[in-house]
Amino acid sequence: MNSSDKQFEQRVRALYQEATQSIDPVTAGRLRAARRTALEAATTHASTHHRARVLLPVGALAAVALAAMMIWQPAPRPQADGKPQGIAAVEQENEYLPPGADKADPGLYQNLDFYSWLAANDGNQAKR
Repeated sequence: MNSSDKQFEQRVRALYQEATQSIDPVTAGRLRAARRTALEAATTHASTHHRARVLLPVGALAAVALAAMMIWQPAPRPQADGKPQGIAAVEQENEYLPPGADKADPGLYQNLDFYSWLAANDGNQAKR
């Protein structure tokens, strides 16, 4: 700061001190109330702005994590027989199902009435 700036600052301070001495109490009270209101508004605005600055990256990170979890699926691990788990589980479930029409003996389908009669009579025999 050069000397003219220092003189200007001293003059401004002296005028400020003189003005604060000659202010009436009602005006001083209104000025203090206006100052408090301005400080509260600045604090609230800063808090809201800070919250928005934090939530925006957190929200973006959560969206990326959710998208990654929806897209990424782990590869099935091979079992001891070398087949992936998913295929082995399907094959185990298929063991309990009757064979399909293309793999079954055609002779089984020729005598369906007999098998129906056998199942009905076998159930009756067990009840006796």
